[in-house]
Amino acid sequence: MTHEPKIEPLGADEPYDGSQFSVRVERFRHADGEEVQREYVHRMAAAAVVAYDDEHVWLVRQPREAILQYTLELPAGKLDVEGESALQTARRELAEEIGQEAEHWSEVECYYPSSGYSDELVHIFAATGLRPCEEAEADAAERIEIVRWPLADLDAAVAATNDAKTLIGLAWLRAAIG
Repeated sequence: MTHEPKIEPLGADEPYDGSQFSVRVERFRHADGEEVQREYVHRMAAAAVVAYDDEHVWLVRQPREAILQYTLELPAGKLDVEGESALQTARRELAEEIGQEAEHWSEVECYYPSSGYSDELVHIFAATGLRPCEEAEADAAERIEIVRWPLADLDAAVAATNDAKTLIGLAWLRAAIG
């Protein structure tokens, strides 16, 4: 078993606090006593869903203005409801984005997409046993196109996306279904 050195936070300023993220300037002390200052983006965690049946994986296409593109992605969203777990967020997002609920859930992966400058954590879940969700309420402000992608053409879905959580989820799915 390896022992990871501790990093002690010493205090932070927050020069920007927006609706999507905040920017922090923080000092840290390493185990050897050295103190450093780092700037990073604080963003709440997110949950994504690899929702699939015997023939399709359910994806969404939506605008990502920061990169001036519509991207093909897993249904996903921020953990922005007080007290809601990552799995509860995944269930909510599956209903909101594609109007489905699932009988079976399992955690696929949990990762930091850009640990060099952000503390965002993304949870990816697999969902099977899909059925229409009677209580689904889509967010009218989101521009989401539902895409049912054939599992037989999964490699093309991988080629059609440049979104990290989706690439990770689809790689997992490809391995899971063989």
